[in-house]
Amino acid sequence: MTNPYRYLPDTKQDQEEMLAFLNMSSIDELFEDIPSDIRLAGELNIPKAIPEPLLLKKMQRLTSQNKNANYYPTFLGAGTYDHYIPSVVNHMISRSEFYTAYTPYQPEISQGELQAIFEFQTMVCELTGMDVANSSMYDGFTSLAEAASLAVASTRRLKVLVSRAVHPESRAILNTVADGQGYTVKEVNLATDVTDLENLKEQIEQDTAAVIVQYPNFFGSIEDLATIKKIAEAKGALFIVSANPLALALLQAPGKLGADIVVGDMQPLGIPMAFGGPHCGYFSVHKKFMRKVPGRIVGQTTDDQGKRGFVLTLQAREQHIRRDKASSNICSNQALNALASAVCMTALGKQGICHMAQLNVEKADYMANSLQKKGFIVKNEAPFFNEFVVELPCPIKEVNAKLLEAGIIGGFDLESDYGFNNQMLIAVTEQRTKEEIDQFVEVLEAVVNG
Repeated sequence: MTNPYRYLPDTKQDQEEMLAFLNMSSIDELFEDIPSDIRLAGELNIPKAIPEPLLLKKMQRLTSQNKNANYYPTFLGAGTYDHYIPSVVNHMISRSEFYTAYTPYQPEISQGELQAIFEFQTMVCELTGMDVANSSMYDGFTSLAEAASLAVASTRRLKVLVSRAVHPESRAILNTVADGQGYTVKEVNLATDVTDLENLKEQIEQDTAAVIVQYPNFFGSIEDLATIKKIAEAKGALFIVSANPLALALLQAPGKLGADIVVGDMQPLGIPMAFGGPHCGYFSVHKKFMRKVPGRIVGQTTDDQGKRGFVLTLQAREQHIRRDKASSNICSNQALNALASAVCMTALGKQGICHMAQLNVEKADYMANSLQKKGFIVKNEAPFFNEFVVELPCPIKEVNAKLLEAGIIGGFDLESDYGFNNQMLIAVTEQRTKEEIDQFVEVLEAVVNG
């Protein structure tokens, strides 16, 4: 028999006791204050309840229809990537001390969580070349928008320039935040696969608060950060870089190339794809912006006995300071995912992360060369990390359908976001084998040749 209280634990007796306490005769009376025209009339239009064992079997049959990266090699990136995650990561984040932890307001009982966050911040600073990092943010997209808001608040200027080579979803979030905070966002054109520096020079003005680029950019190509910094600095604008943390194991740190704020998404390091989320954003700055960083920062100190300890040091958000002085209303973070990234980086070590990043470069380069040998056009003119764009003679939607029939998850169609007809963004991580890459190229050649 189906238990009617399996998911709704209030029994009929519970309901009667509550109504008696409220001196009411029915549930309908309890909701009388809600206008009748917005109340549900009748039963929900859903299937009748079934026993839980049958429900589980039904859900398992449905999930088996998913074509996921556990069984299919995936070449789909565009912000979420299939990377190796050491097994120790899941063991650590599954410990109850971390898995159920909330904001560590009480340091005397939260030293483990606080230290984990502190180590995360430290490693982010090492990767980015910045002085200070916060305890994490929701994802890379919101981190970028928060960086723009910080720049506007700091410079008291109301114009932000963002490259079209920045992730489309980042730009969408940026525009949403800008609309609410009253500043304008202008997009800088592309020069093939990187930011058009001449167009940047034309658009940047004295009222520009910040220039934003991605590193590597959405097409996988490496932007010239040093030159862009000079252009921004000449007009007094801040330089914001959204960077892939794994790529920073090989690339020059943005902080060393003049970035004022470096943000990004930690998903490539220890966080599963999980059909697109949740992720974990990072946010790092130089010391002069430390008190304007959104979210919170964990600091290291010593107690009255000289022992090392950790505390929440700065929390520059509207809950703690005057609203008109706050540059953000972010009041949470992704501590569990930040821990996953910290454990992943620790398990891999500096050499391991560098080796992992190098494999991404080499495998992407191998695949691009293999495609070119078959006559396909690779659009990237700048050096790229683990993503590149290939032009095909037919619609990407059709190609991806054929690839899926062959047991391969294809790349990202650039038509909807950029209007690039028949162009596919392909991601090649260290997870892809030579056999999988060769199979992709063979299937692609067969599809194109009919």
